[in-house]
Amino acid sequence: MPKRLLAPLPGLFYRRPSPEEAPFKQEGDAVAAGETIGLIEAMKSFFPVEAETAGKLARFLVQDGETVDADQAIAEME
Repeated sequence: MPKRLLAPLPGLFYRRPSPEEAPFKQEGDAVAAGETIGLIEAMKSFFPVEAETAGKLARFLVQDGETVDADQAIAEME
């Protein structure tokens, strides 16, 4: 059963550190515990979204640049 990664706070979700850079992770990539898979922008600051456990990033549940709520599922890990 997939494990869901949740938004730590409300804001805008980004899959990459800046518009010119590659995404932190793609669907299907291996992810280490504590590794960043995206960022939440809130109040002009950026907060990392980190994997709690190691696994494979199965899929993103929100789009890049989409507004998310606190505790909203952002991605699924296998």
